[in-house]
Amino acid sequence: MINDRYYKRRYVIAGIAILVVLVYVVRLFILQVVDNTKSAKADSNALVRQVVYPSRGLIYDRNDSLLVFNQPIYEVLLVVKEMGASFDTLAFCHALHIDSVQFVERITQIRDKRRNRGYSPYTPQVFMGQLQKENVSLLQERLFQFPGVTIRQRTLRDYTYNAAAHLLGSVGEVNQRDLDRDSYYQQGDYSGRDGIERQYEQLLRGQKGVEVLMRDSRGRIRGSYHDGELDRTPVAGTDLHLSVDICLQQLAEQLLSEHIGSAVAIEPATGEVLALVSQPAWDPKTLVGRQRSKNYNALLNDEHKPLMNRAVQAQYPPGSTFKLLQTLVCLQEGGITPRTEYPCAGPASMPIKCTHNHGSPVDLLSAIEQSCNPYFWCAFRDMLQKDGYGTDNILFRHRYELWRNDILRFGLGQKFTDSDIPDQVSGSVPSTKLFDRLYGKKGWKAITIRSLSIGQGEILVTPLQLANQAACIANGGYYISPHLLHNDSSWDRHETGIQPSYFDLVKAGMLRVMTNGTGRWHNSPEWRMCGKTGTVQNPHGKDHAIFIGFAPQDDPKIAVAVVVENVGFGATWACPIATKMMRQYLQQHWPELKTQE
Repeated sequence: MINDRYYKRRYVIAGIAILVVLVYVVRLFILQVVDNTKSAKADSNALVRQVVYPSRGLIYDRNDSLLVFNQPIYEVLLVVKEMGASFDTLAFCHALHIDSVQFVERITQIRDKRRNRGYSPYTPQVFMGQLQKENVSLLQERLFQFPGVTIRQRTLRDYTYNAAAHLLGSVGEVNQRDLDRDSYYQQGDYSGRDGIERQYEQLLRGQKGVEVLMRDSRGRIRGSYHDGELDRTPVAGTDLHLSVDICLQQLAEQLLSEHIGSAVAIEPATGEVLALVSQPAWDPKTLVGRQRSKNYNALLNDEHKPLMNRAVQAQYPPGSTFKLLQTLVCLQEGGITPRTEYPCAGPASMPIKCTHNHGSPVDLLSAIEQSCNPYFWCAFRDMLQKDGYGTDNILFRHRYELWRNDILRFGLGQKFTDSDIPDQVSGSVPSTKLFDRLYGKKGWKAITIRSLSIGQGEILVTPLQLANQAACIANGGYYISPHLLHNDSSWDRHETGIQPSYFDLVKAGMLRVMTNGTGRWHNSPEWRMCGKTGTVQNPHGKDHAIFIGFAPQDDPKIAVAVVVENVGFGATWACPIATKMMRQYLQQHWPELKTQE
């Protein structure tokens, strides 16, 4: 061993050298990987990475009619660091037809990191967007005069028809919540804001591409970097084929154009929505481009609430249309039989009066045909009181829960959670807990909740649920979850558990409504239409008019629900709209089903 007191110092020196190397390696890693500010600055001297936006998917109706397509628009982008002190602001403003005040305001907004979290002086920032070709043509000619400025082409939605605004939805600029939730988006991107555009956003938006360009020492673009080896081609969005029939949609919107209300049509066998109408509405073109914000605010402040999709968000008592479900449940639970009769004293009936005199006693089919209030009150009462009341009203409350569960199986009082129809509300079928809270467990009986027997009181439904109810009766006891995507068989089938023969009785009664009852003035007998009118009490004005129906009776192809607010009788206002919808659809697509009556 060498006797040198300095011999072991070589390990210390070697350790220091290794430590210095590690420090440099870690620092380089931070600069190049963790903190890319320096590398972005270096790369930006030679390379320009431009996002290439994909074309958004097109939207068609069930008959391949094009509903929504794309048109080209342009964005002006600038890299703040490259503009320099000699940037000709006045010439730039003149080329874009703006003034210097607007220029300063926009630059200030871009540099504000609280509002523009993705801001970097070395990366392109959107100065102006959604510009037409004529807005950028002058700038395009003089682009060489403005260092750091580029023009990027994108697409904007356009519409073939002035229809289906609520259903289709719109596309608008993403907000901070979108940026935080999905890394796909960057400041200035667009996404579906409502309707089908939002529901199927991930399919419609496609995948972005990237184009890497090389520039010279003066900042001028010289072409693709290494013949495009770093480029990534965008992938266009998926085209959608919706279940709606645009001709039927247009007809329903036209028929409702002077009213506030909604209409929903469903193909019973598949659950496909043929029309989804809410009025008042708007031209979908008004929520496109630079005028979107102004027009949206105007709709938002409109006293008639056009932005509300009444087809899935408005809630009404179902009125006499509910008597059809009352019939089915009371038959199923043994409250009545197909031969049960009850007396009716017309307007003198108690505790619920009838709207007119029509003879007495009344059997089941006549009760449906004449919409006899006392009949359905008696059926509801006898079904609930079949087992008596019991201690603490327990037997009666049990019967009520049986009744409520049967009603829920028709899709009322709840959202269709396995559906692609957005923005639904649930409605309400009141529970025993609600009545216990209102009256106490011993304080309510059939007479207390008698309004439910005729579709009034605490029960609330949406027009979509009413149309689904009609489809369920048309199918004889089941429904497919209502949906908007065409030729998709993945949707669930829901059984009501009601005996099928009872549906035949209800269908026969609905046919009599259209041939001899309240719907006879607007019937089309060649299609054997089945229907039920309803007039719903409205504490704020005239009654609401309601109608549900389907056709043809034996092979239903369309089920419809129509609600017209503040007009009066369902037979007068809602029925003619629904029958015209059914007649046009059947004549156009199923003429061979027409009978020779």
